[in-house]
Amino acid sequence: MDKLILIPGLACDAGLWHDQLPALPARWNASVTDVAQRSQGIAEMAERLLAEHAGPLVLCGASMGGMVAMEAARQAPARVRGLALLGTSARPDTPDMRTLREQAITLFEAGRADEVLRANVVFAFDRRHPELKALAARYLEMVLRVGADQLIRQNRAVIGRPDARTHLHALRCPVLVVSGEADSLTPPECAREIAALAPGAELHLLPLCGHMLTMEQPAAVNALLLDWLARLH
Repeated sequence: MDKLILIPGLACDAGLWHDQLPALPARWNASVTDVAQRSQGIAEMAERLLAEHAGPLVLCGASMGGMVAMEAARQAPARVRGLALLGTSARPDTPDMRTLREQAITLFEAGRADEVLRANVVFAFDRRHPELKALAARYLEMVLRVGADQLIRQNRAVIGRPDARTHLHALRCPVLVVSGEADSLTPPECAREIAALAPGAELHLLPLCGHMLTMEQPAAVNALLLDWLARLH
């Protein structure tokens, strides 16, 4: 039986999937992996995920989790039966983004994670969202719970991520690509690029939604996932 593995984004944990887990059919035996909290780079995260979950897999990754999912599909194409990629990018970091991450890492190492996160948390969301304040507070609580060490290590992993565009054309599994229309961290053009490169991929852009799709538009994300999984099954 195929297993559905949910892969959180950078400095996130199972709380990212709070609204998805109860909606997923039991037959998928869905679970949330924490390989990102125990690995140094994207390739190692993917390798560990494949080692810890035997048999055919359906992978659903958000943001950095999508990068891990794409790398797992590269490492074991015969085992990955489906990819759902939410708010992610196949591109390597730009020099400007790499510089920003390095600056943030320096601040995290100086014990200023709370300060940095509070100043930047709203950029993860569509600022027009009617529940912005509550969503931002929930997200901040999760990231602080995961901790500064993970922020540092996972930012370094994302800086060093591979260019997944080089192998997306070889995918033979169904691919679902979802992005928020107002995502400023991985803009919709990143989702369009993945959908154009992966054969037969389907693309959906969600209105009134930034980077945190599973939190901002849980009903829409659930509907897309359930429909896609039903067709995959």
